[in-house]
Amino acid sequence: MITYRLGNDLDLDTVIDLYVDSTIGERRPVAERERMGTMLEEADLVVTAWDGDLMVGISRSVTDWVYCTYLSDLAVRLDYQHQGIGKELVRRTRQETPQATVILLAAPKAVDYYPKIGMTRHNSAWILPPGAEPT
Repeated sequence: MITYRLGNDLDLDTVIDLYVDSTIGERRPVAERERMGTMLEEADLVVTAWDGDLMVGISRSVTDWVYCTYLSDLAVRLDYQHQGIGKELVRRTRQETPQATVILLAAPKAVDYYPKIGMTRHNSAWILPPGAEPT
């Protein structure tokens, strides 16, 4: 039975292991412990999914609680995908910030997943990656 918890007081190695196992680690700085630790500590809203003592999913967000919630990481272990865990993590994120718009940038592999759980595509998102400057 999967249980869910709120809070970012988590073991960093456990979080990194989950990121690697879910493949989101391919797009996150999992080899940079200090950076990963800061990402976890500074997150405003973290929802985790557990199978006993094993963390099987995480939703990590930055939010102002009333206007926007940027769901920056949604990860579920490969062996636990397609069981509704990701959808439940998004639902619980929404539940914690009911007035805010939940915003997410999809990984290329997951772009077809989000419409299936009721999210709407937004075609005018823009990014300025690290090291880039406005011109």
